[in-house]
Amino acid sequence: MIITVTPNAALDITYRVPRLRPHTTHRVSEPVERPGGKGLNVARVLAALGHRTVATGFAGGSTGDVLRERLAELGAGGTATGAGTGTRADTRAGSVEDALVPIAGTTRRTIGIVDDATGDTTMFNEAGPTVTAGEWAAFLTGYRKLLAGASAVALCGSLPPGLPVGSFAELIREARTAGVPVLLDTSGEPLRRGLAARPDLIKPNLDELTQLTGSTQPAQAAEEARRRGARAVAASLGPEGILAVTEDGCWQALPPARLSGNPTGAGDSAVAGLLSGLVEGLDWPGRLARAIALSAATVLAPAAGEFDRAAYEELLGQVRVTAVPRTASRPATTS
Repeated sequence: MIITVTPNAALDITYRVPRLRPHTTHRVSEPVERPGGKGLNVARVLAALGHRTVATGFAGGSTGDVLRERLAELGAGGTATGAGTGTRADTRAGSVEDALVPIAGTTRRTIGIVDDATGDTTMFNEAGPTVTAGEWAAFLTGYRKLLAGASAVALCGSLPPGLPVGSFAELIREARTAGVPVLLDTSGEPLRRGLAARPDLIKPNLDELTQLTGSTQPAQAAEEARRRGARAVAASLGPEGILAVTEDGCWQALPPARLSGNPTGAGDSAVAGLLSGLVEGLDWPGRLARAIALSAATVLAPAAGEFDRAAYEELLGQVRVTAVPRTASRPATTS
């Protein structure tokens, strides 16, 4: 069982329009609703890869009710993309179990407007609800119970108002105490605090890594992040793929070609690839190849945040993974 934690879950709503024009009215024929937030995106992909996944975090209000309805549609029978599409992805015996903790606040929404003429997506993200100390305590109780049967855990996304900035660090320490490998995918001060708790893997993009270490050189910045506490770093470099700096070596994985499409959720698919590869015992090149192929297949999918299975299976054998020399960590110029 793999746990995904999404403290700031969302109901993702996607509208497609022939062309996005400011100051005009747009008619949307097929809106798509799906469970959102980075950890729930990861859970959906893990299920499609055949893994039993438990999704936890917080949900509240009428929006939270809809989110949980959409999550229930995943179950063990398919990846639901919401009203109006009828599109499903085979989960290959995987499942997503709802372990979200109820809260008094209302779950946020994210609105994505896809311009079919350009392929660009414009996003509108609401702020998250405030989580109380009592709600956080209830979450921790459930989280500790889940860890007892977990093979890995992913801590993903932002922290909603009300949670201490060191919340991810606390969850990492709980996972380490339980002997469960933990992946951290966040940014800013929560990432900085989380590093001190020594996660097994972090997956920042280059901007997040630069903000963390002060270095604009990916290899040097990744080494610095490892010095600060991460056992391994898988840095997303956009068109340049993923750079992994680990205690076993360093590799860069590249997609076979530049792709055009909707990148929403591509990073979360990469997290699912890395985490599933860890659980299945793949070596680092194998994990990275899966992460890149899933990320690329997500860009190519017609629905934001889903992945095209046929494209994934085709791309998997085309990903280039190359060993690269290790770069010595140097003191960062800024903090």
